[in-house]
Amino acid sequence: MTTIRAETAADRAAIHEVNALAFGREAEAGLVDAIRDSPEFIPELSLVAEWDGRVAGHVLFSRIVIRTADSDVPALTLAPVAVRPEAQNQGVGTALVREGLERARALGHRIVVVIGHPTYYPRFGFAPARPQGLEAPFPIADPPFMALALVPGALDGVRGTVVYPPAFEGV
Repeated sequence: MTTIRAETAADRAAIHEVNALAFGREAEAGLVDAIRDSPEFIPELSLVAEWDGRVAGHVLFSRIVIRTADSDVPALTLAPVAVRPEAQNQGVGTALVREGLERARALGHRIVVVIGHPTYYPRFGFAPARPQGLEAPFPIADPPFMALALVPGALDGVRGTVVYPPAFEGV
């Protein structure tokens, strides 16, 4: 059985390990550490999945903005989501993302942006971001660049560029 909860300080090494193992490199693990040390970190939206008595997965939602002609619209980014290789394809990642989206909605967040696998994220309601009026701050193909309105109509009339905080540079 998988239990999902907010991370604690005691989980940090396991979260780092999960991200490094899942991605086969240190960049995403370093991203999590950098976000945790930034104003964009939301402790309630850094979730771990315990599976077979250990941290098997992690998802992080952090603050970003969508810069429009008139203002900065607050949003979240879902990055990264990681599951230990031996726990992949067991529903751990899906459970983390679903729970994270529900908690984000409950906390009053309205928009989530993700850059990820175009066949994975639509199951949660994500759709291509450009047709919804959003641009990425760097070159990226349409299918992986997606957005989700947590509240119906949250993206209505929002036209702008997603701005990621400095922690994302180099990932």
